[in-house]
Amino acid sequence: MTEQTKAPSDGDRGLLGGLSDRLSGAVSQVAAAGALILVFIVLSIVAPSFLTADNLFNLGSQTSVNAVMAVGVTLVIITGGIDLSVGSVAALSGVIGVLLMAEYGFNPLLGIVGGLVVGALAGLVNGLLVSVVGLPPFIATLGMLSVGRGLVLIATGAVAVFGAPDSFRLLGQGVVGIVPIPVLLIVLVALLGYVVLTRTRLGRYAYVMGSNMEAARLSGVPVKRYITSVYVLSGALAGLGGMIAASRINSGQPNFGEGLELDVIAAVVIGGASLFGGRGTVLGSLIGAFLVAVIRNGAVQLNIGTFYQNVLIGVIIWLAVWWDYYQRRKLGGDAG
Repeated sequence: MTEQTKAPSDGDRGLLGGLSDRLSGAVSQVAAAGALILVFIVLSIVAPSFLTADNLFNLGSQTSVNAVMAVGVTLVIITGGIDLSVGSVAALSGVIGVLLMAEYGFNPLLGIVGGLVVGALAGLVNGLLVSVVGLPPFIATLGMLSVGRGLVLIATGAVAVFGAPDSFRLLGQGVVGIVPIPVLLIVLVALLGYVVLTRTRLGRYAYVMGSNMEAARLSGVPVKRYITSVYVLSGALAGLGGMIAASRINSGQPNFGEGLELDVIAAVVIGGASLFGGRGTVLGSLIGAFLVAVIRNGAVQLNIGTFYQNVLIGVIIWLAVWWDYYQRRKLGGDAG
């Protein structure tokens, strides 16, 4: 009798699946980087004011809000979750932070910390609703989107909040040498996010939970604790994004962040993270954030309205998710 071909073991399948995920993520990142370079070159040619020092300075500052928030959402999506509340949480954090400074005399540093705490608390509620109550992430964070927006309007009476100290402007408008402080914050948050994903249990467990939640639970991973933690981090970074945005105009705007979750999730998915969980990187999300920001900025330079921009971003999300699904099916089939 001829020797039968040995079927791949579960360990082999897991290894091949992990390699497929990494390959798929790398391909997505390279594609996003290529698209960013291409769009940048095209806009430099067709929009004369795009490649100017002032516009590039503004582009870096504008990107900071989305990029900082995208790092937190990356952690959530890697676990197989979603955070639809980041826009509302950013608005709530920015408004409360400015109120603490304008109405209660907090210095700017304490006001910023206050905004981050508000974001972290909102993330804690999201995390507990998902991990303890058992709500699907979509429903939990959709509810927080509405709750956060309502709290913003209650706190402000739907009126912008002014009166923060002029020194608060440094967070969103200051420079160190020629580098905008918001860009430095992108680098700092990205480095911290990279360390969390690659050097801590939270990062390792995030990938494990996103790949197979039940297997992670049976392996002894404290799932509830770590799921809650990623939502807290997402909320805190949404709070930081809200404070940066408030600093750029030195006021708390109750209508800030409407639809912002679309751009942030688009950035993460474009950068190679999978909405099915188990895959994503900080670098990829930053590439996605800059691509979305460049598209938005270029559209303004070309006098393309916001409504058309939203259509374009939505189509990009469709394509990115379809590409992820196609790669998973193709590479998964090849691996099997």
